[in-house]
Amino acid sequence: MTQRMQLKMNKLGIIVICWLIIAFIITLYDYFTLRSDISAGLGYKFTFANHLIFNMGAGFMGALLGGSFLVFYVNEKYRDKPYGFTIIAVIISFIIVVGIIAITLGLISIPIQTGKPLSDEETQKTLTRFLKNPIHVKNIIVWSPVVALTQIMLQFNTKFGEGNMWSMIRGKYQTPKEEQRIFMFVDLNSSTTIAEKLGDEKYHQLLKEFFADITNPILDNKGEIYQYVGDEVVIAWRYKDGIQYNRCVNCFFDMKEQIRKLSTKYISKYDLVPGFKAGIHCGKVVAGEVGIIKRDITFS
Repeated sequence: MTQRMQLKMNKLGIIVICWLIIAFIITLYDYFTLRSDISAGLGYKFTFANHLIFNMGAGFMGALLGGSFLVFYVNEKYRDKPYGFTIIAVIISFIIVVGIIAITLGLISIPIQTGKPLSDEETQKTLTRFLKNPIHVKNIIVWSPVVALTQIMLQFNTKFGEGNMWSMIRGKYQTPKEEQRIFMFVDLNSSTTIAEKLGDEKYHQLLKEFFADITNPILDNKGEIYQYVGDEVVIAWRYKDGIQYNRCVNCFFDMKEQIRKLSTKYISKYDLVPGFKAGIHCGKVVAGEVGIIKRDITFS
């Protein structure tokens, strides 16, 4: 399994765990609300265990379907789209997923409940009542913000860099820490000449595509993109990860190979193939958060 796939599977695993916890909280909320003075009371068919199984099952299926959709499709296919666009697209897709989950749960649970096959008339009537149950509307209202928040958190994770958002949330670098790190500074060759030839907007588009195309080799070699500075990208490794299997060196040649494979695309669009050079260094750095109205993790 590549490092990229491992990162995606980790994200999906976190989504599944978080959504199961939320499903459990929703079950507790429903149960205590129904037992309160503002409710008519528990229905004669209601049991905490059945409601918990229903919510946990829906949460698990939703996390697998919806989480996979977010991680493997939306944030890959639409990573250049505005954040608002992806959130709206995700919410619409979620409503469709809720419908699929409701139908699936109904097809599985109703025959068990009635003890008769789906072809039986009584089972079909029970299934129809189940699908018309307002609880599905409640699930859409409750889970839509959860889905939107999940997408926002995934986008924040991309914004801050893999793992950095969690480090900032738990305050890992609130107090400066000394670390052993490896850094690679990758610069585009003849960037001034290229900018003059292409013009401002097309040059920016070239940079955007170049940075995007070298991202996968960086991730596959366990590198972290520390920052972009003009035509330069700064890549960082934890010392152990970078030294192991010579990842910090192999990364450079993997990026070269990736650009070579895409040379036809660059020639057709820009009439050139971007070349680049790199400097690499390792040693002790001090890592810590800086800033007030904009926070960032810096290495000194």
